[in-house]
Amino acid sequence: MNVLKNKRLRALGMTIFSILFLGGVVILGLTLDKGNIVTHLEIRNAPPTLEHLFGTDWLGRDMFTRTMMGLTLSMGVGLLGAFCSTMIAAVLGMVAATMGKVADAVVSWSTDLFLSVPHLVMLLLISFSLGGGAKGIIAGTALTHWPSLARIIRAEIMAIRSADYVQVSRRLGKPGWWIAMNHIFPHILPQLAVGFLLMFPHAILHEASVTFLGLGLSPHQPAIGIILSESMKYLSSGLWWLAFFPGLCLLFAVRAFAAIGGNLRQFIRPSSAHDAR
Repeated sequence: MNVLKNKRLRALGMTIFSILFLGGVVILGLTLDKGNIVTHLEIRNAPPTLEHLFGTDWLGRDMFTRTMMGLTLSMGVGLLGAFCSTMIAAVLGMVAATMGKVADAVVSWSTDLFLSVPHLVMLLLISFSLGGGAKGIIAGTALTHWPSLARIIRAEIMAIRSADYVQVSRRLGKPGWWIAMNHIFPHILPQLAVGFLLMFPHAILHEASVTFLGLGLSPHQPAIGIILSESMKYLSSGLWWLAFFPGLCLLFAVRAFAAIGGNLRQFIRPSSAHDAR
């Protein structure tokens, strides 16, 4: 019992720390002075100092401000894409589990089709076909990250449908929508929340990757992918801080969301989380 309690306390502490870190990034990204990211040629290529924690770039722009604003923008795009993908998974999972064998076969075939193509390749194709930008990134993320969660939701609903209390409700004459809202949806809501949080790290990394390749957000926006893409040409000149700090912050943000999702799953289903370890 003490070991399990200590694990839960550590998980709770990590979750609180991750939430505070992500909240701090968002607050800094929204409140930092935008005047720090205008051109100041007199301080260009300055290494990290107390005044400029992440140094400055080739135009004299403060890299700390650019990184916080870029990470906030990338997180917003990743969150919206992950949310849309979660809704797609919920709808398709419910359709497959409740609308008969034909619907189940169609959804299963679509899931296998999307899983057969790497996420990044499909995301690049969708983003390119929609002209790139935030619209292309969000649509690409939403349309490529749902299959695994849809399978989980389908399996969960199939198990709920065979439960005794659902069978009793049907015999009492309760309509399908009542059973769905009172029996099915409350049970899949935790899975949707955990799936969303675990989907976000993939979404933000893929957003940064597509933007890095030039098919994502506009170069005029301070997204992390753009910052990393621009910094590549200056690494050979010794300006290591241009890529190191933005990349490190992106890694911390991804790990923070992954920790929140993993710990939330452990709190919801502690036995399954323990078995997974």
